[in-house]
Amino acid sequence: MTDDTTTEWKTLDKDLNRLTRLEEATMYASRPLVGVGVSLVFVSLAAVAAAIFTGGEVQSLAVVVAAAFGAYMALNIGANDVANNMGPAVGAKALSLLGAIAIAAVFETAGALIAGGDVVSTISKGIIDPAGLADTAIFVRAMMAALLAASIWVNIATWLGAPVSTTHSVVGGVMGAGIIAAGLGTVNWPTMGAIAASWVISPLLGGLIAAAMLAFIKWRVIYVEDKIAAARTWVPVLIGIMAAAFAAYLSLKGLKKLVKIDFATALFIGAVAGVVIGLISVPFIRRQSEGLENRTRSLKALFRLPLVVSAALLSFAHGANDVANAVGPLAAIVYVQQSASVAGEVSIPLWVMVIGALGISFGLVLFGPKLIGMVGNQITKLNPMRAYCVALSAAVTVIAASWLGLPVSSTHIAVGGVFGVGFFREWHSERRARKIHLNRPAVSIPRQERTRRKLVRRSHFMTIVAAWVITVPAAALLSAGCFLLLRTIGF
Repeated sequence: MTDDTTTEWKTLDKDLNRLTRLEEATMYASRPLVGVGVSLVFVSLAAVAAAIFTGGEVQSLAVVVAAAFGAYMALNIGANDVANNMGPAVGAKALSLLGAIAIAAVFETAGALIAGGDVVSTISKGIIDPAGLADTAIFVRAMMAALLAASIWVNIATWLGAPVSTTHSVVGGVMGAGIIAAGLGTVNWPTMGAIAASWVISPLLGGLIAAAMLAFIKWRVIYVEDKIAAARTWVPVLIGIMAAAFAAYLSLKGLKKLVKIDFATALFIGAVAGVVIGLISVPFIRRQSEGLENRTRSLKALFRLPLVVSAALLSFAHGANDVANAVGPLAAIVYVQQSASVAGEVSIPLWVMVIGALGISFGLVLFGPKLIGMVGNQITKLNPMRAYCVALSAAVTVIAASWLGLPVSSTHIAVGGVFGVGFFREWHSERRARKIHLNRPAVSIPRQERTRRKLVRRSHFMTIVAAWVITVPAAALLSAGCFLLLRTIGF
């Protein structure tokens, strides 16, 4: 082969390599646009479905637009809120990202369609006096503004990498629209004060319970001579506690559509389920622990399956409860348009519920990995035991808060549990280090090095807390702007 021919082939190879790299870069750059495109298609289909189910009447235009807003909100709930359930399991490597998305999509949809509430309050959490929005045109405009504003805020929070409460976003949206429509006097300020208190109560309760669970595991299982024997004794007890908490949680919060259950009955159901599941898990844990080495790493295998089950149950309960955040205002608008009157509670049509359920699943699949990674990996390092404590604290905290009558946010509880585990690890590590170096000369560690050794990333902590604090006022301001915009364009 001549030198000229060789040079030509080398030039062709270089050109082909450049084209290949260009194609890869183009695919990488366009990947986010795929999610946006699929989302636009879903929002459009939701609007078309609304037009079909309302019979194409003239007054159905508001329902069609509201359906698009509801679909947008559902997508954002899937992108942001579901990460709190699946993030710890993924961060602990008990589930792959793909497996977590698949399980969450199935159980979120099942929770929404099987156990999603059949009625929903038209004025979220009773924060606005219904008399102030008695005019149907103003009511519809306020609900549309609240829905759009909450969607925009959750979208912004997801883009910033901050898990926020979608319930608080809707509350802020309703409050902002209500104030513009009927004035400051229409807001139930004591209720708003209770909701603001939940910003502190929810993460503190979740964090304290998660830290207490982790301390118990360290005390009774990890820091003993025979770890495997201790695990055979205590892991079934922990599984029984998990079963009791989730049975009571689902009885109270997730099965409202199927059967009405009071608090005492829910606790009884939880106690029975806890004892039964705890006893059943004894031989299961014994079989799983056979042949395991007597070290901490071996214990992680015993917590993987309970952690996966708890994540799935959390997703089911979340789908049953939070689908109303996406479709509640839409259901209210549908009712108003059909009856020409405002009611305190309205039923949710099946087609509206389907939009919410599918939207949450699509949002999770398309945009959920970012927040799953944040909650699971970037706040603090999780393993199956730590992640199990987070999942367990979420269910126990909701039960405790229901008993005490405290308003709490499931998002704040779950993320607070991750922070609680991380801060407990910091405290415990420093305590052990002080014991080890008790009889040694003190060594001065530079401030920058002490910061680097922290087990909770402070930047994420401050970002998330700031997002929590401004969620209600930010959603309220956005909603006020959306209300004025809708009024200007004649909605």
